[in-house]
Parts: sequence; structure tokens; C-alpha cells
Amino acid sequence: MYAESRALPTTMRTMGTLTIRTDSEVERALAELTSGGRSRSEAARAAILDAERARRRERMRAEAEELRNDPDDVAASRALAAEMDALRAW
Repeated sequence: MYAESRALPTTMRTMGTLTIRTDSEVERALAELTSGGRSRSEAARAAILDAERARRRERMRAEAEELRNDPDDVAASRALAAEMDALRAW
């Protein structure tokens, strides 16, 4: 008798292809990033994602700095803090 087979759901991902030219500096960095067994593709994907996250953090940091230096925003924050302190007293 045959055992009943159940198909497990699979998720198919479509991946694009990226071709880049590397110089000696990039090759050295790739050698370091792949020394633990990670493939060149995995290292490149991780580096791109890390760079995007760093860029996003830098934009948020710049926005926070802009707000910190905005006198109207600082005044509104202080007024809200004072209001919250007054409510906390109850």
C-alpha cells in the first residue's frame, strides 16, 4: 500500500540578476565577507541591504536633528511635556 503524500505549500521567489565589475578592493572585501562560507551572492545581497538600512537611518537621524533645531517643534514638545506633568499630578 502506498503512503499518502501531502504536498507542502511552497513559496516561489523570483530573483533578479545583478552583474557588477569588481576591482581589487571589492575582491578583497568579498574574500573577507565570504571567508565564513557565505556565497558571493549572499554577501552582495547583505551588503546592499545593509547600505539601504544605513541610508534610511541617516535620513531619520537628519530629520531628528532638523526637528531638534526647530524652535517651534521644541516649544511644542516642551508644552506637551508640561501638560503631561500636570496630568500626572492627578
